[in-house]
Amino acid sequence: MPNFANNLRECLGFSQIIISALLKVFWERMLISSRLPIGVATMYKPGFILFLLILFIFLISCSPVNYSSLENVEPVLENMESVEVINNKKIVVVENKKIEEKNKKTKPQLNLSPPLLNEISIILPINKKYEITEQFVNVIELAVYQKKLQNISFTIDLYKDSNDLHKIIQEKISPGKIFIGPLDSKETTFLNQYCKKGVIFFSFSSKKDLAKECVFLINFFPENELKTLFNNFPSGSKIALLYPENTYGYTINLLIDEIANQSDSVIINRASYNENLTNVREAIKELGKYELRKYELNRQKQILATKKDEQSKKRLKKLKKFQTTKNLDFTHIILPDYGLRLLQVAPLLPYYDVDPDVVQFVGTGVWDDPAFFFEPALQKAIFPGVQINKRENLIIDYNKIYGSKLMRTSTLPYDMIGLLSYMYQQDMSLNDLYDLLNNYNIKFDGIDGGFYFKNNVIERNLDIVQISNGKTLKIN
Repeated sequence: MPNFANNLRECLGFSQIIISALLKVFWERMLISSRLPIGVATMYKPGFILFLLILFIFLISCSPVNYSSLENVEPVLENMESVEVINNKKIVVVENKKIEEKNKKTKPQLNLSPPLLNEISIILPINKKYEITEQFVNVIELAVYQKKLQNISFTIDLYKDSNDLHKIIQEKISPGKIFIGPLDSKETTFLNQYCKKGVIFFSFSSKKDLAKECVFLINFFPENELKTLFNNFPSGSKIALLYPENTYGYTINLLIDEIANQSDSVIINRASYNENLTNVREAIKELGKYELRKYELNRQKQILATKKDEQSKKRLKKLKKFQTTKNLDFTHIILPDYGLRLLQVAPLLPYYDVDPDVVQFVGTGVWDDPAFFFEPALQKAIFPGVQINKRENLIIDYNKIYGSKLMRTSTLPYDMIGLLSYMYQQDMSLNDLYDLLNNYNIKFDGIDGGFYFKNNVIERNLDIVQISNGKTLKIN
C-alpha cells in the first residue's frame, strides 16, 4: 500500500511537469512558421513525439522499477543523434549529441580555444516587443534558408524577464557557444559575467557602453551616421540642428558637437521642440531667426517704397512675394525625427521661410523609410544610408512568404546570419572568431552595406542618398 501511494505521488508530480512543459511548448510553437523548408531546431518536439514521451514517463513512473537495469542507458544516449522534422515543410535537423557531451566533459578544463558549437541559441523576449521577436525569428528562418546554412541548428529560447534569461543562459552555456540576443539594454547589462565561460553574445542593444569582452552589439548607431554626414559636408558648411525632445533627439544633440569639431563644418544654431509639437512653430522661428529676418525685409520694403526709380520699383515688387529675407545663417539643417512628426515638421520649415532650395535639408538613418520619400518638402533632402534596392528582394520575399511588411530593423538579424555563415564555413575556433571580429580592416557585405566591428560595436560604410520622387539616389 505505501508503494502504491508513493507511485501515485510520483505520477502526480510528473503530471505537473508535463503540463508546465506543454504550456511552454505552446508559446514557442507560435513562433515557428511552416512556410519555409529550413532547419530551425526549437525547444519543442512534434506532437506525436511528445505523446509517446508522456506515455513512456507515465508508465515508468507508475510501475515498479529495477534501478540496476538503468546502468545500460547512458552508453546508448551518448551515441544517439536526434532527427527532428517540423511539419512536412521543414528539413531534417540533426543535433550532434556527441559534440555536446564532449563539450560537457571538457568544460571544467576551460579549453582556451574551443571550437564553435554547431547549435546557436536565439534569446528573445516573449512578453514585450513580441512583434519584433516574431519577425526576427522569421527573418532568421528566411536567412538560413536563403544562405543554405548546413550542419547548424538554432534553438529559440524565449524569456519573460531578466531572471528567466539568466536561467536560460546558465542551462545553455558551454565553451564555443554563440547567443543571438537579447533585444534590450537592460538584459544586456549583465552578459559580460559569462565571458569567462568561453561564449559570445550578439546583442541588439543600442547602448554602446555595454559592448565589452564577449558582448558585441548589432544595431543602427547614430554616431556612425553623423560621422558619415560630416565627412561629406562641403568644407565650411554651417549647420543648424532642430531636434525633438525625446531620447533619440537628445542623443543626437549630445553626439553632434564632438563630431562637428573633428570636421570642417561648424554648428551655427540649434533648437528643440516637444514631442507633441505644441511649440514646434516657435522653435523653427527661433532657429531661423524668423522675426529678425521679417523685420529686416519690412525695413527694406519701406526704404524701396520711398524711391521712384524703375529698379527700386522692380525690387520692391519682388520683395513683396516674401515674408522674410533669404540670408539664413546656416547652409544645412539636420532634422533627426521620424514618423508622423517628421511629416508635420518638414512642411513647416519652408512655411517659415527656411527654403529647401537655399538650405540643404538633412536627415539621419531614421529617414530610411519610403513613407517619407514622397513628401514635397523633403525632395532633394539627404541622409546617410544605402539605397533601398540593396534590401528590396528581402522586402519582397518576406511579404510574399509571411504576408506582412518587413520592419526596417529586421535587416539586422539577416546580416547576422550572413556573418555566422562565413564563420562556420571557415571552421573557426572561438579565438579565431575573436580575431576576426576585432580586425576592423575586414569588412562584410550586408543588406545595409559593408560592415565591420570596432570596439565590439558594428559600424557601417554608409552612402549619402538623396530623396527624389519617391525613391533615393546615391550622390557620394
